[in-house]
Amino acid sequence: MAYARDSGLVHDSTFLIRTGWLAGPVLIVVALLGSAVTPAAADESGFESLFDGKTLAGWKANEHPESWQVVDGKIICHGPRSHLFYIGSDAATPAEFKDFHFKADVMTKPQANSGIFFHTAFQPDGWPAQGYEMQVNNSQSDPVRTGSIYHVVKNFIPPAADNEWFTEEVMVKGRAVTVLINGKVLFEFVEPEGVKGNRKLSSGTFALQAHDPGSEVHYKNILVKRLP
Repeated sequence: MAYARDSGLVHDSTFLIRTGWLAGPVLIVVALLGSAVTPAAADESGFESLFDGKTLAGWKANEHPESWQVVDGKIICHGPRSHLFYIGSDAATPAEFKDFHFKADVMTKPQANSGIFFHTAFQPDGWPAQGYEMQVNNSQSDPVRTGSIYHVVKNFIPPAADNEWFTEEVMVKGRAVTVLINGKVLFEFVEPEGVKGNRKLSSGTFALQAHDPGSEVHYKNILVKRLP
């Protein structure tokens, strides 16, 4: 997979992706699938579970809560558009994360589309307006595939297969965002300074996406570690 299409070479393995391929200029530090896992990704200590495997305690669905259910230790999203936000143990003071390492085991059914939002906030309906979405899509008609940061970094090659469990991870440290699939770095990008609007790094919580009635995606082992 290459990120050099319609791009300008900055230096060594760093590319500036121009408007036209992505939604805006983003500094990309290229890391191909199959590259070594970073030391932070290999460190398994310090993770906390966001899902008890039995209930949706700590989570809050907005529109169409019937799109979410827990079956055999998995969160299954299947139904009309809905987003399931991680709130934490106290809804009066929702959980917030700034620098973190998030990971989840995911299985997509054929033609499924979902997403994992971060640095977002609960809203009662609609597509989340705050933060970034990490794509979950291995075969649906939208060509933007699993691991992409929607509207920012587009990956057109499925890094995983339908009907098989894979691990999807995102690490945020300062302005750097690293995405891993099955423990291998897919890419890293550094957000430019001065990004306007709500779609930018700040702080917030996580949300899972039920995209449409034709999509079915399973999630389990949802973990996060706060980074210093």
